Amino acid sequence: MIQSAKGTYDILPSDISKWHYLEAIIREVCELYNYQEIRTPIFESTGLFERGVGESTDIVTKEMYTFLDKGNRSITLRPEGTAGVVRSYVEHKMYAEANQLTKLYYIGPMFRYERMQKGRSRQFYQFGVEALGANNPMLDAEVIALSVNIFKRLGLKEVKVLINTLGDTESRLNYRKALINHLKPFQDSLCTDCKKRLEINPLRVLDCKVDKNHQAIKTAPEMKAYLNAESQQFFDNVLKCLDDSGIEYVLDNNLVRGLDYYNHTVYEIISNVEGFGAQTALGGGGRYNGLVQVIGGPDIPGVGFAFGMDRLILALEAENITIPESDNVDVYLVTMSDKTNQFAMKILDILRKNQIKCDKDYFDRKVKAQFKQADKVKAKYVIIIGEEEMKQNKVSIKNMKNEVQETIEVKELVKELTERLEVYYESNS
Repeated sequence: MIQSAKGTYDILPSDISKWHYLEAIIREVCELYNYQEIRTPIFESTGLFERGVGESTDIVTKEMYTFLDKGNRSITLRPEGTAGVVRSYVEHKMYAEANQLTKLYYIGPMFRYERMQKGRSRQFYQFGVEALGANNPMLDAEVIALSVNIFKRLGLKEVKVLINTLGDTESRLNYRKALINHLKPFQDSLCTDCKKRLEINPLRVLDCKVDKNHQAIKTAPEMKAYLNAESQQFFDNVLKCLDDSGIEYVLDNNLVRGLDYYNHTVYEIISNVEGFGAQTALGGGGRYNGLVQVIGGPDIPGVGFAFGMDRLILALEAENITIPESDNVDVYLVTMSDKTNQFAMKILDILRKNQIKCDKDYFDRKVKAQFKQADKVKAKYVIIIGEEEMKQNKVSIKNMKNEVQETIEVKELVKELTERLEVYYESNS
């Protein structure tokens, strides 16, 4: 038997309603903030991620699915969403109009070859937003507020916002020098990856999962001591906007995020719910001024975030949040004999053309078994078609909740069902 590839999984019909619900909330909130959906290719030129994500990152050095296509071009399945969105932004010159803010969101699968654990697969699903065109702290706060709003809409309560700043280029360079000087004496006792990071991107050492309890990291200098006045003012304004919006947060001086393109604001949202596991981060983001230029566009600032949808589903389950189940079928047709089957198909066609969800039996089951199937698909109404009703161009409608049954003419069927279903959905909304 051929099974799904290691690190991937099927989302079955029994679970898909959770994903539909999550996606609907994401789209509603993003559109509320005037973000428009963008869909980029699942694979891109490998150079995009090497330049955009950073050659020293774990994603690029260890986790990318990269291959040569038939034209001998190096292609990579996208490991994250921002680089592709920015590539599209540059390629299609979305920046052409001066003083124009471009606000985008995306939903889709990403691919990373990493060690599998609960909530972390090799094909996973991610949603994110990108706001390109303005270097304004209010926009950083808006992006954070948008993500928090999604969590609130989902009903998640055991979450916490962690926030930090990496400052501008000058501040980051000053901090980089201080951090290298601090870490050098500990170099021999750091993990293999951190020894490499120390030379290439020492800030990544602070994000190491292996050395997180190392004395070198515990005693490392804090970024805030090396911020210039402009960077401090920018961050203070972000925090003020969050305060004005009533968004609670915790300052985390060691928060750097895992990608090289971040500067100024960085943040994560983590789950505090008991039993969620060691990987508590649901996602995060921050500002990435300079990324557009690295990918070949003009010097245009940007800010955004990305969250793992797989982990959000787990968080909802961990907090015992009930996700509304999708209503499978509005109407199920029960036929009393072979002669009524063809007539039933005509009824199905009429109902479907009028946007009424309906179905019937295709196994020539007995009437009792057909009613059992109607219960299984949670039909609100059953239409019963007997030979006598068929001759009179009538059908019987049974309300599956109160079991009231009555006969009506086929020409009145659509109107009658539409009115009844409107009442049902209004009372259950």
